[in-house]
Amino acid sequence: MKQFLAILALVLSLNNTVAQNIYIPIDTLETGSGTVLLYPDRSWEYLSEVTFDGVLNPELNNIITTDSNFLYKSYWKNNVVITCNSNEVKTMKDTLWMCVVDSLHNGYSIPVNGVVTSRFGIRHGRNHNGIDLDLETGDTVYAAFDGKIRYSQVHSGGFGKLVIVRHYNGLETYYAHLSQLMVAPNQYVKAGQPIGLGGNTGRSTGSHLHFEVRFYDQPINPELIFDFKQKLVKDENLFVHKAIFSNAKSGSGRSSTYSKGGKKYHRVRSGDTLGAIARRHHTSVSKLCKLNGIRPTTILHIGKSIRVR
Repeated sequence: MKQFLAILALVLSLNNTVAQNIYIPIDTLETGSGTVLLYPDRSWEYLSEVTFDGVLNPELNNIITTDSNFLYKSYWKNNVVITCNSNEVKTMKDTLWMCVVDSLHNGYSIPVNGVVTSRFGIRHGRNHNGIDLDLETGDTVYAAFDGKIRYSQVHSGGFGKLVIVRHYNGLETYYAHLSQLMVAPNQYVKAGQPIGLGGNTGRSTGSHLHFEVRFYDQPINPELIFDFKQKLVKDENLFVHKAIFSNAKSGSGRSSTYSKGGKKYHRVRSGDTLGAIARRHHTSVSKLCKLNGIRPTTILHIGKSIRVR
């Protein structure tokens, strides 16, 4: 036991992303699922949970943390809402194509069956970083995708009782103003699993769910992903670029369209996708690809020109 505790202390000293308020275990138990740590208050957790680095999507995380076009960071912290304050939108210089659902984690769920009462964007002169969904206190709230609970406690800053889930697709979802928490930090959950009951806790003027979607701590519009009226995921893919974030800056004032040699071109701006360019110029993605010798999956670089006619 002494040898085990010495090893555990060394692991924790090397990993400063582990929650700080951790008890020293009084015993261990070997199970078929791994080593279990037993604590004085009769709680327990797996050793693998203590040393978890927060990465559920290694491929995407490698791009985001090492590619000079992104260089975002993320940590696994159970006692804070925002894990990294240095992830600024202006550092994102390219567009990332990510999968909202894939073959391994293809489940999804609308968090609560209520209408949208307040949308993402500027509200009362400040950013409203999510959407509000109507509910009655006590209504069940469900996890949007498969993932792991990062935060589940009362938030003194206004969210009230708050659950944050980190997902395999690289996103995190926030569920605020709950009346009851039904999950614990480090717990794995499936899409559609109950994680709390709706309420009116924190800075709230009536029963509702404040629902946020964040990418490496940066909020994006949940309605880019979900059709809350039809209860569907809009697209299994999401193109991540700085224009989709709440504090994104507008582009330059010069025109994005110009003509040369009898041909018409579109200069790529932040936030552009092939689909959006095609719609703007009344054409199709397939025609754009044929004109430019590219594929639908080609990453668009800001400032480059795409022929549209």
